[in-house]
Amino acid sequence: MTLPLLGAEDIEALGPIGAADALEAALRGGLDPETAPARHHLAVPGGELLLMPATTRRVTGVKIAGVATNNPAAGLPRITGSYLLLDAPTLLPLALLDGAALTTLRTPAVSVLAIRYLTGPVVRHLVLFGTGPQAYGHLAAVLAERRVERVTVVGRTPHRTDELVAHARRLGTDAHAGKADGSAVATADLVLCCTTSATPLFDGTLVPDGATVVAVGSHTADAREVDTALVSRSRVIVESRAAALSEPGDLLIPIAEGAFRAQDIAGNLAELVTGRVDAEVSDGTGRPRFFKSVGAGWEDLAVAEAVHRVSTS
Repeated sequence: MTLPLLGAEDIEALGPIGAADALEAALRGGLDPETAPARHHLAVPGGELLLMPATTRRVTGVKIAGVATNNPAAGLPRITGSYLLLDAPTLLPLALLDGAALTTLRTPAVSVLAIRYLTGPVVRHLVLFGTGPQAYGHLAAVLAERRVERVTVVGRTPHRTDELVAHARRLGTDAHAGKADGSAVATADLVLCCTTSATPLFDGTLVPDGATVVAVGSHTADAREVDTALVSRSRVIVESRAAALSEPGDLLIPIAEGAFRAQDIAGNLAELVTGRVDAEVSDGTGRPRFFKSVGAGWEDLAVAEAVHRVSTS
């Protein structure tokens, strides 16, 4: 049996909205993120190896992803990997997918699904932190889901920031580069954090009431993209409580400081999608909403299954 290889073009063909719809369908179908298998971490010479298994009655799969921190300096991708999709009843392989491309699509799709419930149809000012693949992916995903009037890009490297600004303008947005201090968040109604930063990107007290902040970059206990001030004043939604309370410094550090408690988490993504928690979308009043994403195996599986279905239809 020849195993189909689904590359970046096959994965990108699903698109961020198709991927978000697949995630939403999985959650509405009863998938519980709290009982999904945990991610396994292994330190290796090149960085970190992540093993992310998941299963449903129809399909089973596992992503083997590498996080190679020294790769970008050598002109190589920071995220590598492959995804093996299996038929659940027989465990026969169905396809092998490009794991990096799958991650590049899946992560913005998760964010867009949260944004679908946490923001209104028009984003007046989007502030985007980061200039890597996830920043580009998130920009494309949000533009597909919402009407965006203005974009501010904040990056560490001026020429990469300018390249993303130019890209955003080609997509039809009013885009500009922002100051490195992140002060642009003071007028934002949507903030996307797509960086590898280990320290907060901006002063959380500047985020307006009613704004939404999404952070996807960190998944280790000693790293965070947002500060305690933001977390302590926000309505916090997470992919799963189990993952949020074991991996990201964005929440673990405020908890250690006594400024936030596990019971302060308002809900997980499944509860948001199914209406078990109120999104509290407002017209600019009320506290900020903060969605923290670390990535989960069930998300990869849902998107991989959708990619395979589209490729074979």
